[in-house]
Amino acid sequence: MRALLQRVSQACVRVDGQAVGQIGAGWLILLGIRKGDTREAAQWLAEKCIHLRGFADEEGKMNRSLVDIGGHLLVVSQFTLYGNCQRGRRPGFDDAAPPELAKELYLLFCEHARSLGLQVEQGIFQADMQVSLVNAGPVTFLVER
Repeated sequence: MRALLQRVSQACVRVDGQAVGQIGAGWLILLGIRKGDTREAAQWLAEKCIHLRGFADEEGKMNRSLVDIGGHLLVVSQFTLYGNCQRGRRPGFDDAAPPELAKELYLLFCEHARSLGLQVEQGIFQADMQVSLVNAGPVTFLVER
């Protein structure tokens, strides 16, 4: 499972021109799920993202987590994080989880983050989405389990 975290001052995901999720300061997470990922991996990754110290303290050092700053999450499913571009010119997606498993773990990731007291917005699984963001820093991390 992969989470691409982008520290944002704001982010929004739209489907058919309508905002379905938007946040102020926090993490925009593009979440990729591969074959063989588990419920435990989804919960572990949610906690890792929430507690990752990627936000500045008074001295400008990355010492604060999303919880510390009272930030929000916008989680968007992103199977292309498991696109293999090593051969040819067309990415292969053999490592990506089948849609049923991916949706289950995507929703579990979001619900687990909510259960920890965070505001969590999300995209719509398998929809054609337009994501806009203001990347703060920019700061981007790839976290894997």
